This record gives sequence, structure tokens and C-alpha cells, in this order.
Amino acid sequence: MRGMLLVLALLASGLVLAGDMHRVVFHVDENDPKKMNITLNNAANLNKYYQDKGEEAQIEIVTYGPGLMMLHAKKSPVKGRIASFAQNFDNVSFKACANTLRKMRKKTGKEVPLLPQAEVVPSGVMHLVKRQEEGWSYIRP
Repeated sequence: MRGMLLVLALLASGLVLAGDMHRVVFHVDENDPKKMNITLNNAANLNKYYQDKGEEAQIEIVTYGPGLMMLHAKKSPVKGRIASFAQNFDNVSFKACANTLRKMRKKTGKEVPLLPQAEVVPSGVMHLVKRQEEGWSYIRP
């Protein structure tokens, strides 16, 4: 029982990785619908590639600066695709930078509405650094 608890604790901490688990983080920092769509295409293609091989993948799309518009509830040019991702890919997540949100709030004097799929991280840049230090593959379309 103690051995099982230790394995579970190590898995939860990320210290033990499954042999066929691939972890990939994408970076979006431009308010460019073409780049946003390329990122989503790349994530979907990567996911399909690993699924076809019978391997697992965990994919994150991290947005900050002007790229945060990808996750803006009212202005995202790809919100329909993000909703589709949420329905079809439980292994793809979307991260929004808290620093960018604060700056946008300060500039506009209003809350920034995010898509329900968005998870706020303290800093988009630091999240990318953290993931790379943890061994995630980094992609900037």
C-alpha cells in the first residue's frame, strides 16, 4: 500500500513520466487569427499523430500579450474552434497570462472576459519557462 502511495505521489508531482506520454506547450503572443489557427491546427495534428500511434499527449496552449485575445470571450477570432477542442480533446488546455489580464484591466478599466476553457496562470512567460524546465517540448508557430 505504501509503495502504491509513493508511486501516486511521484506521478502527481510529475517526477515519473509514462513512457509514451508526450508533453508539448505552444506559445501564442500575437493577436493574429492566422497564427492562432496554425497553433490549433498544429495541436490537432500532433494529437492525431500520437493517437494513431497509440501514445498519449498532453498539450497546452499558453497565451500572453496580444496573443491573449485568442482566449477573449467576446473578441476571440477562434472561439468556435476552442469550444470544439474542449468537446473533442480532453488532453488540450488553454492558459491565459494573469500579468496580461492585469495590464488590460488597468488600461480599459474593465474586467477581461475569458472563454470558459481558459485557465489563468500567474505569468505566461514563466509558465513556458517552467514547462521547458520540466522537459516539455516547446513550439512557437
